[in-house]
Amino acid sequence: MTRIRARVAELLAEYRIPSAAIGVLHGGRTTDFAVGVTSVLTRDLATSGTVYQCGSVSKTWTALAFMQLVDEGKVALDEPVRTYLPDFRVADPGVSVKVTPRHLLNHTHGIEEDYGDPGEDDDVYERMVRNIAGARQVHPLGHTHGYSPALGYAILARIMEVTDGERWDDIMKDRLFDPLGLTSTSSRREHVDQDRAATGHLIRSLEEGAVLSPLGHLPRSFGPGGNVNTTASELLMMAYVFLHEGKAPNGATIVSPGIIREMTQSRVPVPDPYTFGPEWALGLIVCDWHGQTVYAHDGSAVGQSARLRILPESGIAVSMLANAGPRDSFYRKVFNEILAGLGAVTIPGLPEPDPTLALDLSRYEGSYERPGTRYEVAAENGRLHLRFSLNPMEARVLDRPEQLDYELLPISETHFLMPSDDPLEDPQTVAIYDFENGAARYLHINCRVNPRVPERSGTVPVMAVSTVSDGNGFWDSVKKAYGRLPQGARWTLAVASTDGTKAVNVIMHDSIDGVRNFLEDHTGAFATTDYFEADAANAVGLPTR
Repeated sequence: MTRIRARVAELLAEYRIPSAAIGVLHGGRTTDFAVGVTSVLTRDLATSGTVYQCGSVSKTWTALAFMQLVDEGKVALDEPVRTYLPDFRVADPGVSVKVTPRHLLNHTHGIEEDYGDPGEDDDVYERMVRNIAGARQVHPLGHTHGYSPALGYAILARIMEVTDGERWDDIMKDRLFDPLGLTSTSSRREHVDQDRAATGHLIRSLEEGAVLSPLGHLPRSFGPGGNVNTTASELLMMAYVFLHEGKAPNGATIVSPGIIREMTQSRVPVPDPYTFGPEWALGLIVCDWHGQTVYAHDGSAVGQSARLRILPESGIAVSMLANAGPRDSFYRKVFNEILAGLGAVTIPGLPEPDPTLALDLSRYEGSYERPGTRYEVAAENGRLHLRFSLNPMEARVLDRPEQLDYELLPISETHFLMPSDDPLEDPQTVAIYDFENGAARYLHINCRVNPRVPERSGTVPVMAVSTVSDGNGFWDSVKKAYGRLPQGARWTLAVASTDGTKAVNVIMHDSIDGVRNFLEDHTGAFATTDYFEADAANAVGLPTR
């Protein structure tokens, strides 16, 4: 591992990532090491015992614990959620009675992540389920894959709580962490030894390097889908279970071999097969590496990232936890070094665009959105472009422009390569697919699905000028409001005066009253606001001192 350690150190310096912990499970034995520092502020060295946030790899942990209930006959994958949560309800009555745990595990439920602020208390998942009574469908139940960052696995967690009579955090400890013999893995940040915890970092430019993340962790609502903390070697203890038909390294039976087969063989197609993999199983991505099946999951928390790859044909698993990122090219370079050294299959690259394709670009043009995110696909001079706007606060934190523009290079009739000139961004792929009446219905990017929205007429730009009484409360509420924009609305500007007493937000919506009702619900307690029909160009002249 000396050579690999040296190579990781080189790559960390190149990518300006403070540290990474690597684990390799091969022949039933685990080797791990760490390189770098846990924080650019303290400069404490990362070790194999450093604890990182593994982000969405938490979903694999939760899926495995949920499948124990299936193994015990306490829940069934294809029974309606209402069998276990009788009051479960969303906006679509059909989905309310038909959605099943399998839909939640493989991200085909289509329920919008509209769960409000469920708080940080022990009843957080109960509240999330209660809060989605009016949540709409992004797509029909089971129609397509669309990654659910928090909601789907929170519903699973609530089923676990009702079935087991404990809180999800306790269930994870009792059902997985303790039986696996894990001493550094937990589901709550409060349970992590802070002397061993890695700190998250943002990288806004290669010249500046890593800076401390302004947020230390994800909200508790992300727990089942994003809040497990672990080490590189303990993450591999879970991988061991998949490689050994449900057995833990200590010989304990976690699940039966049949459950492992169910988790890996029950699959749905992923519209974009290149960025992650062509199929999604129950808590696992299914990859095709040059004809070999590989199981995987990725994760990103606030300034931290995780990668897990399980190669059943080779009996190998590799984990990586880092306190910045994610950067896909970094992971590929590190893992390919390790896998090549073991004589295993390596990660395939992204496909090349096909210059011979002659596509009717009008079939792809249009607007695709989900709350808080809107993509515009447009043809210019015979080339297709994807444009979207960053959350103004996100753009300010990351020091990036609010308006981003990428060219889409066709790979096939439904898939495109999206290169970037930004040295902090890796190329990725995009799917635009499911044609109806000659036009694509969905855009699939970074595993999220965004439905086409009808072209709007009569949308007006509304300028909201606020006199702020509570700065922290106001901007926190604006951040939450941004993620819950009404369908068809767009946030085009969010600025504040230097002294924080004034703020201007410009929102495109159907009327002044529509914007007023929306903003007052979120910010009314923290500011007095006047509303005007205007455009973004009018939002100037705020006092600077």
